[in-house]
Amino acid sequence: MSMKLLTVRLFLFSLIFATATNSFANGDGAFEETRHSFIGFGKATGIVIVNEAGTVEWKMPLPASDGWMLDSGNIIAAIYPCKDFPQGGVAEINRQNKSIIWEYQGQQKEISTVQPLGENRYLVTELGAEPRAIIINQKGELLSSTPLDCQKANAHMQTRMLRMLPNGNYIAPHLLDFAVKEYEPITGKVVRVFKTDDRGRDKRDWPFTAIRLKNGNTVIGCTNGNRVIEVNSEGKIVWSVDNTDIGEKLISDACGVQRLPNGNTVITSYYAKGDQVKLTEVTPEKKVVWRFNALPSSFHHFQILTTNGKPLANALR
Repeated sequence: MSMKLLTVRLFLFSLIFATATNSFANGDGAFEETRHSFIGFGKATGIVIVNEAGTVEWKMPLPASDGWMLDSGNIIAAIYPCKDFPQGGVAEINRQNKSIIWEYQGQQKEISTVQPLGENRYLVTELGAEPRAIIINQKGELLSSTPLDCQKANAHMQTRMLRMLPNGNYIAPHLLDFAVKEYEPITGKVVRVFKTDDRGRDKRDWPFTAIRLKNGNTVIGCTNGNRVIEVNSEGKIVWSVDNTDIGEKLISDACGVQRLPNGNTVITSYYAKGDQVKLTEVTPEKKVVWRFNALPSSFHHFQILTTNGKPLANALR
């Protein structure tokens, strides 16, 4: 065999192997490569849109902790304290010219999350001496306010990824309280609590993301504990994944989490730097089927936009 032919065969083998390492079985037993595009939000990374080839196709250097791609194509983001937002804030960004369409300036120390609710309403988490969940409109008018029952010594670690549930209640992960709490918005009453210190508080299973599934279970990203758990309505862990389960040290500060329609879970590793893996997708059987390791820094949260060329709908995050 000539050296040239051997080189070609080795190159083709490497391509096949590379494809196989990022593949998953679909319903008919065939295998196809997993490709995602997504929007990511991070303090050092800013806001970036990454296509399915893994290339950044849009970016804006605003430090952000949370956000969404809107139906209009614009982007709404929760902004960390910075020059233009001294106490944090919320901004809707025109994706075409990167102008800010409207903004809300935080009134305390930090804004950690935003969720568009429709009809010109936005659920925002404001951290500080009086942590609260508020609903505002595009004029910045306060439509409602719900106090949050969490520690007040460390504003930055009060809560992340607060969301409105289908029943109208709020679900809030309180990091240093090691608790995910469900609130009635009008009364502020805590109606349910899921604790995350089952392994002891030295594991630092600080809850960052809490996703209510259609079956009533709740998926929780446990940051420094480097694991994701799923609990039932009584708070019993029915599923979990960590680095031991997947056989690699891929999870490093499990902040943002997204449960895909196919049942897979995508996890961000906020501590990842350089060529370390920033996003990992695992199946319910805890098999890794996709990973993303580009960019110098990682994300607090993200939103998968397309999978293998098809828009992703009904994903929970």
